[in-house]
Amino acid sequence: MGYLDGFVVTFRKWFGTRSDTGRRITVQYPEETRPKPPRFHGRHVLNRYTDGMEKCIGCELCAGVCPARCIYVRGADNDPDDPRSPGERYGFVYEINYLRCIHCDLCVEACPTEAITETKLFEFAFTNRSDAIYTKAELLVGDDGRPQQLPWEHWGDGFDPAADTSGWMRATAPSGDASFEGVVAWSGELGYGVRAPEGGQPLEQETRAAAEAEHGHDDHGHDDHGHDEHGAGH
Repeated sequence: MGYLDGFVVTFRKWFGTRSDTGRRITVQYPEETRPKPPRFHGRHVLNRYTDGMEKCIGCELCAGVCPARCIYVRGADNDPDDPRSPGERYGFVYEINYLRCIHCDLCVEACPTEAITETKLFEFAFTNRSDAIYTKAELLVGDDGRPQQLPWEHWGDGFDPAADTSGWMRATAPSGDASFEGVVAWSGELGYGVRAPEGGQPLEQETRAAAEAEHGHDDHGHDDHGHDEHGAGH
């Protein structure tokens, strides 16, 4: 390709901003944003049960599994007359340093009570380093179950950062077992109730549908040649 051909590509992208297929590939950000995938990783939230009790029991497993060492947790004993969580302990201190966090979501997988999940919110900027350390008061959802909106976070119009938080975890728990796809294995959350499970990745669904169509299986497990799934004829 000569240098003139390079200029042709440049001007075509400049004026058209479209791919070779004709699909527009740029948006006017931040006025226009693209939808987030269901399994998108963003900043964390600390969830509550539907009755308002905190899910965090202060076990510190999330801090232990974090490869970036960005989570600091300290548990405390519950007051029997005024418990914070259903267990014997609750998260007295909970902090996440977003100058270190890599959004791997290992903390979500390690949490035994589904207390910590990740939203789709990633648009936040700090003017000082202390703002990057989110405290429990900032991470804990409000009385409506929604995350606390902080001054340096850009939510946009109609953006709900708590929608479908860590959907992949509900679909594949525990530890990525695909047999849990389509099974509700997540406790109810304040403001959202019991969320519906995911059905797996779109590519996996397409591959499965193509395989079923190729083999000609019907809903009863029989193929077009009158054989059942075990190969016995009629």
